[in-house]
Amino acid sequence: MYDIITIGTVTADTFIKADFLKTVKDRKHLEKIGFKTGVVQCFPFGSKIKIKEPLVSIGGGAHNTAVTFSKNGLKTASLFNVGDDYFGKIILKEMERKNIIPLAIIDKGKSTGNSFILLDKSGERTILVSRGCSGEIEGKEIPFKKLLAGWAYIVPGSIPLNVINKIFLHLVEQGTKIALNPSKDLIELGVEKIKHLLNKCDVIFVNKEEASCLTGISYNKTKEIFKKLDKYIKGIVVMTDGKNGSWVSDGKNVYKSGIFKEKKVVDRTGAGDAFGSGFILGLVEREKGKGKSSYPLPLTATLYSLRRANANATSVIEHIGATEGILSRKEFERDKRWKNLKIVDSI
Repeated sequence: MYDIITIGTVTADTFIKADFLKTVKDRKHLEKIGFKTGVVQCFPFGSKIKIKEPLVSIGGGAHNTAVTFSKNGLKTASLFNVGDDYFGKIILKEMERKNIIPLAIIDKGKSTGNSFILLDKSGERTILVSRGCSGEIEGKEIPFKKLLAGWAYIVPGSIPLNVINKIFLHLVEQGTKIALNPSKDLIELGVEKIKHLLNKCDVIFVNKEEASCLTGISYNKTKEIFKKLDKYIKGIVVMTDGKNGSWVSDGKNVYKSGIFKEKKVVDRTGAGDAFGSGFILGLVEREKGKGKSSYPLPLTATLYSLRRANANATSVIEHIGATEGILSRKEFERDKRWKNLKIVDSI
C-alpha cells in the first residue's frame, strides 16, 4: 500500500530561455484579431534567432505532484500513460530515479506528450503543447488492484469523465482520501454535472477563474462562490488567486492567506502543482505527527498546510522547471523565510 498515488498526465518538457520575446499590450487591437487577453509575446518574423541551450525535463501534473511527495519520504506511486517511444522510456527511468513507482500504461504506436516552454525575462511563459497519448486512459487499462493508498491526488487533464468515475468509485471503496485539481474539461461541465465527484473529495483545488466558471457565479463574488462550493464538497476547498494569495474553506470558516515574497521569478511553470501537492503534504505530515505549527487547534493542520503550499510554490517559481525548487521538510523548516505567512479569518 502506498502513502499516496498521483493520477493524471506526464509529459516531456523542453524549456527555451526566450530573452528575444517581447511583450506587447494593446487590448483593443489584439482582442479584435483574436487575442482575448490583449497581451501577446512576439519575435521578429522571418528571422533566425540564436537561443541558449534548451533544458529538457519531465513535467505534467502526475509527475510534478509526485516529486513533492517522494522527496519528502512518502511511498509514492503514479498512474499515467506514455507512448512506446524515446520520451516514454526517459520518463519511466526518471520516475524510478526519483523513487516514484510508475504504474504506467504504455500506448504502443502513440507518441508521448510533449511541451515546449518559452520563458521570457520576467519568468512568464508561453507553452506549446503536443498532447500525444497523454490522458488517453481507458478503464480496462487501469491496474485497479495496485491503486491502494492512503491518499490519491488526481490531476485528470484530458482523462475521460467515465474513466474518472471508475477511478473515484474504486478509491472510495478502498477508503482512500481524494484530492482533486479538476481539469478544464471537468470545470466547463459545471458544478451540477460533476457534483458526484465533488462530494467524494476531501480536498479540491481551483483558481479563482475556475471557481467562477464551475459555479457560474461572478469572479468577484468570493463569498457566494464558497457558499455554493461548500454545498457540494464535504471536505476542504482551496481557491488560489495568483499574487493575491489564496482562500481555504473547511465548510464553516473561510481563511485568507497571503503569499511569500519570491527572491526572483524565473519560471512559473508548475506553481499550481507545487502549491496543491504542498498543501496535501502538509495534511499528511500533520496526520503522521510531523511538521511544526504555531496555529491553534483545530486549525493547525489546515493552516500549516497553507504555509507548506505557499512555500513550495514560491520556491518552484525561483527555478527553471516544474520540480527543481520542490522543498524537503528540512529545507522548509530550517529556512526562516517560510516561518511566517499572514493568514486571517476572511469572509
